[in-house]
Amino acid sequence: MTSNAAHRMEERDGAQVLVLSGTMTLSGLGTLADDLERLPNPPHHIDLGEIDRIDTIGAWVIHRTQKRFAVPVSGGSGDVIRLLNQVTHAEQPVQIHPDHTPPWQRVMAEIGAGSIQAMRTLKGLLGFFGAVIMSLGHVITHPRKIRFHAVVHRFETVGVQALAIIGLMSFLIGIVIAQQGAVQLRQFGAEVFTINLIGRLTTRELGILMTAIMVAGRSGSAFAAQIGSMKLAEEVDAMRTIGVSPMEALVLPRIIATVVLMPLLGCYASLIAILGGGLFCWISLEIPPVTFVQRIREVVLITDLWVGLIKAPVFGWIIAMSGCFQGMQVQGNNEEVGLKTTAAVVQAIFLVIVLDAFFAVFFTSIGWN
Repeated sequence: MTSNAAHRMEERDGAQVLVLSGTMTLSGLGTLADDLERLPNPPHHIDLGEIDRIDTIGAWVIHRTQKRFAVPVSGGSGDVIRLLNQVTHAEQPVQIHPDHTPPWQRVMAEIGAGSIQAMRTLKGLLGFFGAVIMSLGHVITHPRKIRFHAVVHRFETVGVQALAIIGLMSFLIGIVIAQQGAVQLRQFGAEVFTINLIGRLTTRELGILMTAIMVAGRSGSAFAAQIGSMKLAEEVDAMRTIGVSPMEALVLPRIIATVVLMPLLGCYASLIAILGGGLFCWISLEIPPVTFVQRIREVVLITDLWVGLIKAPVFGWIIAMSGCFQGMQVQGNNEEVGLKTTAAVVQAIFLVIVLDAFFAVFFTSIGWN
């Protein structure tokens, strides 16, 4: 039967040795920890040879005593020495308050981390773009693999169900353009040129751009959330297991539907914006609808229409690809779905605006201005 923990001082070869014995466990320590704290004379050595049992608490009491007096230990079984070494290695200072970092250093660190993350995302997006091109080429060479039902279903979700919100947004934007343009042009007695502003601005830029932003917020986020939820439920892995390509079944139908519908939605948005601007001109500027329509036909060039029609499919491709790419990146937990959905919308809108700037410079350089 083992006894409770105890200690005694012995003199060996002129040195004071602290001998620990008994059960060095939580239930057997008793007052040993306090007794060791009140030792009148520091020992020169600690002997563990008479310890019967030990746990982490007992090992920590020995380690604290050894550290306090800075003396070596000896004796003890292999388990005792092993546990004591583990407790010694586990003792690490806990940092309660973080180190003070200068503000400029934190800002530079955040900029660096953001730049690295942006480069990684760009690399992944380019790789995803290559995978989409390869899948599209495979589907074109094997037409039977085109999922027409999935494409038609995306037509409804991306296009038909978005007509109301895009129409309302475009109508209000047309009124805003007309009102702000009329206020500025009235200073020069040139309110009639408000029609030029409405026609060209909505046809070339705002009609397509605002439609792209709306589709990115509505459909791009839906793509990321849908595919991300399928990733968490391991449905994408199951599709690969049964030999179905997720790129062909999930990604391509969404991209095809968005690319096809973006020009139609852009033209629809431009017409509704012109209608809103024309209504404002009729009520506020007293410009008859006949005069408004005739002036629109004179000032809106065919190149303005081509500019919008060229940009729209590219914007649709970017929006759908960003949503699907971020959805494929989901892993771990449900929180990732929300994070990647937000990232899909931000990424799509950012790329659309950047590409719109490039298109503006390009079309101006070739004389389409």
